Amino acid sequence: MPQFDVHCNKGKHKDSIPFVVVVQSSQFDDYRRRVVVPLVRSTALGKITFVGFNPTFNIRGIAVVLHPLEMVSVPLDQLGDLVGSLSDDAQLIVAALDELLSSAWK
Repeated sequence: MPQFDVHCNKGKHKDSIPFVVVVQSSQFDDYRRRVVVPLVRSTALGKITFVGFNPTFNIRGIAVVLHPLEMVSVPLDQLGDLVGSLSDDAQLIVAALDELLSSAWK
């Protein structure tokens, strides 16, 4: 399962979080879970104050915002249908995750 693939959210908050993006390296594809970051409808969020941490994307005509603070590991069977890829935007996603994980100790 390629890193940065976008799947439909099968969870209970699928109205406000229609999609998730896989951020886990394909090096760990043998595991039965995937680390994903929610892609939240931009209309469900207030003002974005740090666009580097919360970049916006358009998935199937829906404006969504990466929400790294809600990152989670989900079982493979809980991932919805594959709807696209954000591999062209990998640098934005990695920078947001870097802000969450690495910048904290600066």
